[in-house]
Amino acid sequence: MSESLVVCDVAEDLVEKLRKFRFRKETNNAAIIMKIDKDKRLVVLDEELEGISPDELKDELPERQPRYQHDDGRVSYPLCFIFSSPVGCKPEQQMMYAGSKNKLVQTAELTKVFEIRNTEDLTEEWLREKLGFFH
Repeated sequence: MSESLVVCDVAEDLVEKLRKFRFRKETNNAAIIMKIDKDKRLVVLDEELEGISPDELKDELPERQPRYQHDDGRVSYPLCFIFSSPVGCKPEQQMMYAGSKNKLVQTAELTKVFEIRNTEDLTEEWLREKLGFFH
């Protein structure tokens, strides 16, 4: 049922960027932050970050708007997807992001998917704990 409902598609250039990100050779932590272009009904690139820790990443996320994070640290962390849906954001935004999450996860072929409601929860310890499930 969730596959039949697609609120927003994923921009083609973002799909290509995610493919390249998956196979990047760099060994530093990196993140791709994605957002929804409400008018185009597309998940698009918001920002790319290199050499960023999970603690620094939380400072880059809006406190009242959802975002998708694609986090990759080849040395310490495998590729993972973090869905940020903060308490206090508009219900319309929450529905658009939640309704588009499965399409994005499927398009990017992600297996490690996590959700946070408070950006302060995004710490290295939290991420290590979540990833510990996959070891």
